[in-house]
Amino acid sequence: MFKKILIANRGEIALRIIWACRELGIQTVAIYSTADSDSLHVKFADEDICIGPPRNADSYLNIGAVIAAAEITDADAIHPGYGFLAESAHFAEVCEACRIRFIGPAPNMIRLMGDKAKARETMLAAGVPIIPGSRGTVGDEQEALPLATRIGYPVIVKAAAGGGGRGMRVVNSPEELTSAMSAARTEAKAAFGVPDVYIEKYLKTPRHIEFQILGDSYGNIVTLGERECSIQRRHQKIVEESPSTALTPKLRRRMAEVALKVARTVGYQNAGTVEFLLDEEGRFFFIEMNTRIQVEHPVTEMVTGIDLIKEQIKIAAGESLAFRQEDIQTTGHSIECRVNAEDPETFAPSPGKITTFHLPGGPGVRVDTAAHPECTISPYYDSMIAKLITRGNNRMEAISRMRRSLEVMVVEGIRTNIPLHRRIMVDADFIRGNLHTGFLDRLLERKEEAAVAS
Repeated sequence: MFKKILIANRGEIALRIIWACRELGIQTVAIYSTADSDSLHVKFADEDICIGPPRNADSYLNIGAVIAAAEITDADAIHPGYGFLAESAHFAEVCEACRIRFIGPAPNMIRLMGDKAKARETMLAAGVPIIPGSRGTVGDEQEALPLATRIGYPVIVKAAAGGGGRGMRVVNSPEELTSAMSAARTEAKAAFGVPDVYIEKYLKTPRHIEFQILGDSYGNIVTLGERECSIQRRHQKIVEESPSTALTPKLRRRMAEVALKVARTVGYQNAGTVEFLLDEEGRFFFIEMNTRIQVEHPVTEMVTGIDLIKEQIKIAAGESLAFRQEDIQTTGHSIECRVNAEDPETFAPSPGKITTFHLPGGPGVRVDTAAHPECTISPYYDSMIAKLITRGNNRMEAISRMRRSLEVMVVEGIRTNIPLHRRIMVDADFIRGNLHTGFLDRLLERKEEAAVAS
């Protein structure tokens, strides 16, 4: 087992990794930018080291500084969390070259699955159902126009190296294609350093269903069930739950089998997520595989009782999975709400100092956060300040616990999207489980219509 792990991240996920390391008896090193010098992950790690100024490129994305911090503190492994360098094959290669264990899959797996166009080609060759689209990247508009016509509008232009909703544009007609490709390329280049894009058929109201995967270095691969991630704003998830209300036992088995096939096709190791779109007719399509831990991993932990961060560390240390597929049981229902520092009406970021911070508790309630009273939410980083997670014996109990938790959660000094989450939890369609990726847009439209009518 590792003696010391450097955490190449910040905020709640850095704390989450610290807690897992504490339970495993592993020392931790926190890295931080000057904007994060008073952060909780710095306070609770065994060691800490500043790696630069606030800008990501000068600190959390500065590979040289991160590696130097690991070498100075004699860390024998690095956990990247999610975001930042978590899906950088180059970073994983540098770790390997410096004899520091990267807690995640091998660089070749990250590179293959991180290139969404190549991942599509690989899965198509393996017989995995994918959404109709280009076989690889699309070079220019002359190549894209006949392809989009053949697929049928609407289509979606997506960054080949993308994720998190960046470098994506929906196109409804040939007239929109040129500008959409240009915008997607520009955004992809800025976000991922690669301007390549590909094209897929755009499904208007699918569900977004993902399966959690764990694989060790001995060929053992399991799935820990699915998460429903259909409530999104601009392709960014804000509410997740497990299990999905859309899946029958038969459909769940079929999707799980395909998720395992995806992982086995590439010989996947460590934690990963296979993502699908599910249409109204029960057809599902592979869209991508995320080669890291997900923001929403707590809902899987809540229904399986398996600590995914500890499993990541054990796998990276060379241990085999301690359980088989038949050992994994899911019980109850779990929901996660991402609490963001943003205006609940306009979604504009709302950085600043938190003056009051009161968290809910009680049976079946978990809060993952690095925020606290008098802390400052920086404009330099992601706006998520907490993940509120509830679990119940059934979905309605999980919803009820989420409602009362949102009612008593107090964040003052900045604006948050807590009012939006409260609306979601009482919405009739949400309660019925009538979800799709356009759910939030529809919810907001109904509010606007009601305001106009009044």
